[in-house]
Amino acid sequence: MKTFTYVIKDEIGIHARPAGLIASNAKKYECDVNIIFKDKEVKATKIMAVMKLGVKCNDSITLTFNGKDEEASYQAISKIIEETL
Repeated sequence: MKTFTYVIKDEIGIHARPAGLIASNAKKYECDVNIIFKDKEVKATKIMAVMKLGVKCNDSITLTFNGKDEEASYQAISKIIEETL
C-alpha cells in the first residue's frame, strides 16, 4: 500500500472540478484509492463523497493506494492533486 499526504493550497479547497478530476482518474485503475480527512475515509472514485468531506484551504488529506496498479495510480493522482490543489 502506498500513501500520499498533501496540504491543500487552493483557496476554495476541494470543489467540483478537482474532485471530478480525482474521481475520473481513480476510476482508471484497478487499485482501491481512498481519501482520508479527519476521521472520515471515502473512495476517491465517488465525486460527491469527496466533495462532502468539506476539505478547505490548509487542510491536510491522506490518500491510500492499495492493489494491483497502485504505483501507477499513485503517480498519476498525486500529480493531479499537486497541480490542481
